[in-house]
Amino acid sequence: MPDMRIQIEPAWRFRNAEGREIDPLLFRVLAAVQRSGKLTEAARDVGFSYRHCWNLIRTWSAFFGTPLVELSQGKGAELTPLGEKLTWAAQRIQARLTPQLENLSVEIDREINAALMDTHPVLRLHASHGYAIALMPELIQRVAGVRLELQYLGSVDALASMSRGSCDLCGFHLPSGRVTPELAARLGRYLKPRVHRVIRLVTRTQGLFVAAGNPLNITSLKDLIRPDVRFINRQASAGTRLLFDLLLAEQSLDPDRISGYETVEFTHAAVAAHIASGMADTGFGVEAAATQFRLNFVPLAQEQYFLACRVETLELPSMQRMLDALRSPDFAAAVAGLPGYALNSPGDVMTVTEGLR
Repeated sequence: MPDMRIQIEPAWRFRNAEGREIDPLLFRVLAAVQRSGKLTEAARDVGFSYRHCWNLIRTWSAFFGTPLVELSQGKGAELTPLGEKLTWAAQRIQARLTPQLENLSVEIDREINAALMDTHPVLRLHASHGYAIALMPELIQRVAGVRLELQYLGSVDALASMSRGSCDLCGFHLPSGRVTPELAARLGRYLKPRVHRVIRLVTRTQGLFVAAGNPLNITSLKDLIRPDVRFINRQASAGTRLLFDLLLAEQSLDPDRISGYETVEFTHAAVAAHIASGMADTGFGVEAAATQFRLNFVPLAQEQYFLACRVETLELPSMQRMLDALRSPDFAAAVAGLPGYALNSPGDVMTVTEGLR
């Protein structure tokens, strides 16, 4: 039976009082113009003619009563303030909903393939959101021939899911050199030295996202308590939130003094999109998300991203093939393209004690 996967993608519609709706292609064209600064390249990116894309922009500029794109001789194409707002709105929706829709697609995919009596080896991975993790399902399938069912959960929730048998392995991250006794005790609720093993994957850099050019001159955590700075946080169960709170405690900074501390998004990309759209001035996350949304990045901490599983899971042939794929040049090449990421002896297996150390 051929391998089949369900894919669900978010889409949104803009409708006026008369029921007239914007062609969804417009948002793709505007995003392409934002990336390239040229309408010719934007048209090529979306696979339509220059004339079609320009007519689309003119039609919907008339719909709003104001231009969405400005064309100028020698300067190419530039989004107007409204064009920027529409583009960031679409990207923020994409960033916020995509992980949730991917989780739903995995659940539906599992049901359909069960009905089709799918016999391909499958490993269930529940993991904290990350750019290296997002690469794994396609890469493991291509290199190892193993289906990897990836569902996103915060680090703590992913560990809890693995410990109760709801998945075969989980993904979580720990701050380098900052595993406090309190954090070790919290992780120890789910990772048992005799029962589990930890697998190296990558290291990554976390820090502050700020608007391009850093107009507010945000350079440290102390700047977050300034009255002119708006912050966007991660949810309480996220490993990134645990790291952020740990950094605040190290500098004796009171979270209650941070405007926006209680406002949360659920992925690095959603935090970055929130800032890129002008709804916040800064947030905390991985460098790759800042690069994706053309934000400046202030590095603050290094961390290690691990996988964990039960000892008997390591004996599965599918697991051994997955570990071989993580050690392959293919995985190394994929990680090399992620800003702020580096290999950390991927596929090497450690004891829980070694991992927490």
